Amino acid sequence: MGLAGWIILGVVALVLLYIVGIYNRLVRLRALVKEGFSGITVQLRRRADLIPNLVETVQGYATHERDTLEAVIAHRTDPVKAGSVQATAQADAAFSGMLGRLMAVAEAYPDLKANTNFLDLQDELSSIEGELQGARRYYNATVRDLNTSIQTFPNVFVARPLGFAEEPFYQDEDPAIQSAPKVSFGKSAA
Repeated sequence: MGLAGWIILGVVALVLLYIVGIYNRLVRLRALVKEGFSGITVQLRRRADLIPNLVETVQGYATHERDTLEAVIAHRTDPVKAGSVQATAQADAAFSGMLGRLMAVAEAYPDLKANTNFLDLQDELSSIEGELQGARRYYNATVRDLNTSIQTFPNVFVARPLGFAEEPFYQDEDPAIQSAPKVSFGKSAA
């Protein structure tokens, strides 16, 4: 084999090594996306496990708010059971709204707001919500990195033929949060 043959063989070997490098990077990024989504589901499970204690505490004070309490209990695992990223995000948003109504019920009872068990549960829920928000951000960051890597040149020539596809972002489709709130100040009586 002459010098030209060795050069061609070297170029082919370099191209193959480059393709293997791209493939390995995409596999790593896809694993990070799966890890990120797993982190969201862990926090959703923690929140779902906390809810019965929170509802039981509220129930002792707010017996006539049975519909709200039963809805929260009935739907507490919906986000955990959802199959896809979009379904999880939708169930999470719906359940967060129910939790908001539960907290509004709690606000109406001064004795409940002073109950140390309720305050501890409320603090724990607040902590879980903060961790859940962090898990969502981490997931979206890993999805951004994977999608960017899949879509960039020359990775696009390797990614798509090897079965890599963009992953969906974890986002809330609630139209109320997609736009800025409208604020108007009424004229004061002079």
